[in-house]
Formats: sequence, structure tokens, C-alpha cells
Amino acid sequence: MLIWIPIDKNEGELSKVAKLMEAKSWALIDFDEGKIQNTQFFDKREDFTGWVDFVVLENKFESYIEFMNDGMMVLCVREEETIEDIMEAYKFKELDEVGF
Repeated sequence: MLIWIPIDKNEGELSKVAKLMEAKSWALIDFDEGKIQNTQFFDKREDFTGWVDFVVLENKFESYIEFMNDGMMVLCVREEETIEDIMEAYKFKELDEVGF
């Protein structure tokens, strides 16, 4: 499954989640079998046109309707910051659902 995360800068799996308005880049995580299979980085989300299952936002007050309209489930972090920590929380269903 594919998961978008807006990030502050590309530092691999140590990149930190950013607010949508402050995101400098986007991480597209291919997550399968309980681990990260591949991570791609994009300057703009529009640079990838394929299907994405989830987006993980910095908080539940972000504007998430666009993602839902695109068919994505929207999650937000609790205290996690890095891609590595976020995906670990995702694996154990410790991210919060937004808009439900």
C-alpha cells in the first residue's frame, strides 16, 4: 500500500512530518508485509499520479477534504515525527483517523 507524508526536508527515513502549508517535499512510502519496502521523495504531490491509499498529516486540524475526495484514508500522528516512527505507529494502528 502507498502512503503520503508531507515532510520538512528529505532526510530519508529520518525526515520529519510537516504541516501541509510548511511541507517542502512529500514522501511516498510503499508499506507492505509490516515494513517499508521503498520510499520515494517528490517536490510536489502532483508529481505522482498513481493511486495512494493513505495520507498521514501532522495534526487533525489540517485541511484533509482534498485527500478524501481523492479516495485516500486520512490519518494523523500523535507524537511521532520521523517517517520511521510514523510507520512503526502505523504498523501497530497507533495513528488517529481523521474525518470519521
